[in-house]
Amino acid sequence: MFSGGGLNPRKMKKMMEQMGIELEELEVEDVVMTLANGEKLIFKEVEVTKMEAKGQKTYQIVGDPEMGGSDQTIDNVTEISKEDIEMVMQKSDVDEETARKSIEATEGDLAAAIYRLK
Repeated sequence: MFSGGGLNPRKMKKMMEQMGIELEELEVEDVVMTLANGEKLIFKEVEVTKMEAKGQKTYQIVGDPEMGGSDQTIDNVTEISKEDIEMVMQKSDVDEETARKSIEATEGDLAAAIYRLK
């Protein structure tokens, strides 16, 4: 289908735009996945890319997860830093209380807190 072995990144981006595919790199601190058996995969240093095509959103996570126990939570969110609240406020254009509640609801997952407010 493609000749020359590899694609120039600019060409690839242009082709994806022509097909209606949008890519966005998200600024994410960590990602937590809860498996069916209750164990958690915790990605600390992670790259997350969101791809949207024909109304369907797909997220790609790149990183090495740590295994957490089924009863483990991230920091228990008893103390939320002012910087975290300010980031959610800025990215979501909400007040401090709304940002705090969203962070608490997502157990400290800032990306999820921001996403749920959009």
